[in-house]
Amino acid sequence: MKKTNLLRNLTVIFTLLFTANFAFAQPCPTGQVEVTIDVGTDNWGSEIYWELVPTGNNCGTGTIFTGGNASVGCNGGGNQNNPAGGYANNQTYNEGPWCLTDGACYDIIFVDDYGDGGADFDVKVNGFSINTFVGAGSGSTFTFCATQPSAFDAGVTSISSPALFDDMGLKDVKGKLFNYGLTTITSLDINYQVDNGSTQTSNLTGLSIANGQADNFTHPIQWNATLGSHTIKVWTSNINGNIDGDASNDTTTKAFEVGPSIPNIISSYIGVTPVITQIGNVSDQLDKPTDLDFHPALARKELWVINQRLEGNGGSVVIYDDAGEPGQTDQQKVDGNAWHFMSLPSGIAFSKNGNFANSPGVYDANHNGGAPFTGPSLWSSDLSIFAQNFGPGTNGSHLDMLHESPYARGIANEEDNVFWVFDGNSSDLVRYDFVEDHGPGNSYHGDAIIHRYSDNSVAKDPNNKVVSHMVVHDGWVYSTDYGNNRVFRIQLNSGTLGSNIIGYESIAEHAIITGYTQENVVTTGLVEPAGIDIVDDRMIVSDYSTGDVIIYDITSMPATELGRIATGASGIMGIKIGPNGKIWYVDYDANTVNRIEGTTVGVDNVELENTLSIYPNPAKDNFSINLKGALVNDINVNVYDVTGKLVYTTLMKNNTTLVNTKEWTNGIYQVHMSNDTHSSTQKVVVQH
Repeated sequence: MKKTNLLRNLTVIFTLLFTANFAFAQPCPTGQVEVTIDVGTDNWGSEIYWELVPTGNNCGTGTIFTGGNASVGCNGGGNQNNPAGGYANNQTYNEGPWCLTDGACYDIIFVDDYGDGGADFDVKVNGFSINTFVGAGSGSTFTFCATQPSAFDAGVTSISSPALFDDMGLKDVKGKLFNYGLTTITSLDINYQVDNGSTQTSNLTGLSIANGQADNFTHPIQWNATLGSHTIKVWTSNINGNIDGDASNDTTTKAFEVGPSIPNIISSYIGVTPVITQIGNVSDQLDKPTDLDFHPALARKELWVINQRLEGNGGSVVIYDDAGEPGQTDQQKVDGNAWHFMSLPSGIAFSKNGNFANSPGVYDANHNGGAPFTGPSLWSSDLSIFAQNFGPGTNGSHLDMLHESPYARGIANEEDNVFWVFDGNSSDLVRYDFVEDHGPGNSYHGDAIIHRYSDNSVAKDPNNKVVSHMVVHDGWVYSTDYGNNRVFRIQLNSGTLGSNIIGYESIAEHAIITGYTQENVVTTGLVEPAGIDIVDDRMIVSDYSTGDVIIYDITSMPATELGRIATGASGIMGIKIGPNGKIWYVDYDANTVNRIEGTTVGVDNVELENTLSIYPNPAKDNFSINLKGALVNDINVNVYDVTGKLVYTTLMKNNTTLVNTKEWTNGIYQVHMSNDTHSSTQKVVVQH
């Protein structure tokens, strides 16, 4: 979202500029087709100007049509002159028709005064959609060819399955279909290959996808994810039992990375003396850190810590590569427009698609004393995008921002670009779905969906200091609630959708959810609850007042307190269970990030992965786990199948343990081994 402290002239003068274009009363002559373009504007319609020209022409040369604000013109991109006139806000304009040469190609040249995009173009030939474009930045050029679509033409436009997985096993192949053809699609085949392997094909029936429309799909056959990097190719075929008329737009590919899962060793922290190691401090440019999260490709051990800093400067991120390892490095990243898009950030949360979002702790991100105008911002973790300069007039490097949650005190990712926010201004939890991001520095928000859960009366820290963090786990969103000294949870996908709310900006949907399922998780023993995280059946909560990390069993509600880790931290806030199951936290007051481990005893103080081996692998009827050194502590062994089901458990008291696999099905299994201080997860393949 653009920085609206640059006040715009709200007087909109409707001026449609035509260059000798008229509606055709008769069909186009032979050799020509009828072309129309539907132009959609955002909250600042007056900023855009565009031209239709023969492909390859410059703006102003051989112009067929001009639309939008002539005061912007061909050279007005990013000038921020804020001229009056042109299109109105949040409207759709049906431009044309024009009779254009059948098969010839043409350019739409888009220019934006502010430099943050804000228009979409739906191109139709003889009334059928052939292309949809979204204007970005200070300007864009889009090319289309004036040809009527084939009768049957479909394709996969995107794969929505996460690009990063932190565990192996069966995964969904999901994405979006688009109908480029004339005929409504009622059935088609969806096909995919992983790493150019065997093709998995499934016929989808009962569809109803009209020309120019899209629909989501989930392939009925899951793929079995193994450790490492993979590429998936997905394509369509057999449309309504017919051959696809244009194979060039059928296929989409996506790269995936599968890493190790986080082991559950939380119980090993109970009743032992904690070892707390400072991983970073003010010398790394930590400045009022409020939260932290690991990049979802856990093998990287890439830790992101978000700094609150000062309101006028905006927040920042300190990134630790190989966090906690001898070769650890760090770097601070500050977006050029952090003062708006990362203003007094209270939280950070990663999605498995590689994006992350922050929750703003400010009332008004414009800082001009006006109405509250702020909410979560979406960012890419790709350092070639995040905190880079995308040219004059752009709104920094953010991918998206919505403005309905002032004084946000925490954030959690559900999936893809869906995040939950603790709204300290309205005292409820809010689910934000950015849907498709608008690209770095742009401003389109018309597809966003916001659902507000208002029957819980959460309460922020009245001093706007201590956070109220959140986590999504096993079908629920869990939240600490500072003002009510509790932890509670809301069941995902529960409740009834109410009517739309008029908010601060025009989006696809903003509604209250009623009748949803919620319940208290912890109601006693907390003074100033702040951070929260969960692995399997164990939950940890940080208490700012006491400096404790409290461990809970959440197999039943309310949760059962199992123990406390006394960190002695003066300002503990965000906490995270990271790679190898270790606990990490930030200390806001001390400007540090720290790691907690149990008492330093174990297998000669060497990580288990360096001392344990599995043989044979692949295994047929059995495999053995072998310890290289002397056994100091008993080792817990748990084996899980690809669905995450526990299939074997034992306590290893000798240097070798034999595991019988005769009754197991063929496949990949995870062998998790842990003692009081160390853990290792290795895979074994069973092939009878």
